[in-house]
Amino acid sequence: MRNITFTADEQLIAAAREQAKAESSTLNEQFRLWLEGYAAKRRAARAVEIMNRISAYASSGGKTFSREERNERR
Repeated sequence: MRNITFTADEQLIAAAREQAKAESSTLNEQFRLWLEGYAAKRRAARAVEIMNRISAYASSGGKTFSREERNERR
């Protein structure tokens, strides 16, 4: 794990620490959770982009397939 440093208003930090304590947590843990969610947004956007690119050339033309057809090995 790597340490990082942020600068913020002292009153804001104190209020955030109080909120984290009220949630039986720490400010560090809450920031880690926020950072994970923030990073996940980019991964989700990339996944949508990939799905859109695939759908541009991999289309069934509106045809629906039966269960047997979907599971058929070629």
